[in-house]
Amino acid sequence: MNQRLADILLESFPRIFTQGLLMTIPLTVLSFALALVIAMLCAMIQIANVKGLRQAVRFYIWLIRGTPLLVQLYLVYFGLPDLGIVLPAFPCAVLVFALNEGAYCAETMRAAIESVPKGQLEAGYCVGMSYFQTMRRIILPQAFRTAFPPLSNSLISMIKDTSLAANITVAEMFMTAQRVAGRTYEHLALYAEVAVIYLIFCTVITRLQAFGEKRLARMNGGDVIRA
Repeated sequence: MNQRLADILLESFPRIFTQGLLMTIPLTVLSFALALVIAMLCAMIQIANVKGLRQAVRFYIWLIRGTPLLVQLYLVYFGLPDLGIVLPAFPCAVLVFALNEGAYCAETMRAAIESVPKGQLEAGYCVGMSYFQTMRRIILPQAFRTAFPPLSNSLISMIKDTSLAANITVAEMFMTAQRVAGRTYEHLALYAEVAVIYLIFCTVITRLQAFGEKRLARMNGGDVIRA
């Protein structure tokens, strides 16, 4: 590695990393938090078998899972202005990522809820709880333990998918790397550098996932002992 390339990488690393902290991570956190809300609502509507709404949810999941994320970004950011609806780049990215991830997480949550024995829902009714009280106090805590690993994997995937936001002018860390590469013509080294930064972020989430799974496993053990 020559001195010029080393200087470029040393200068660009804090810029790209900082942009990741200020843009990529907030974009991921906001999108995933909204996606979880969407997923919970969609899963509960399907489990409750609400007529009309259940078909609408199934259509939403079918539509989102059957179309590419990049196309969805373009449709909302570049397509909606034709209808007079203009969204700033960052809110547009949050909305599209949330809707996209919410469809996948909805199926994860639905499967996790269905894995809880139906007798526990009936037991909640027997002690006078409503449907939503039973779901909140009995079913969802158990379902979340089952869903935690796949939801964590979805979060990791979303961190990487945020690089697509550069296509709608969101100045996240991949766009920052593109700008530096366009100025210095050191594409290989700079894209490798931004790949390392993505790897760092995903590794942190992976460690947190492992810690969370251990905590949940200990909680499950405690529940067995108390039972």
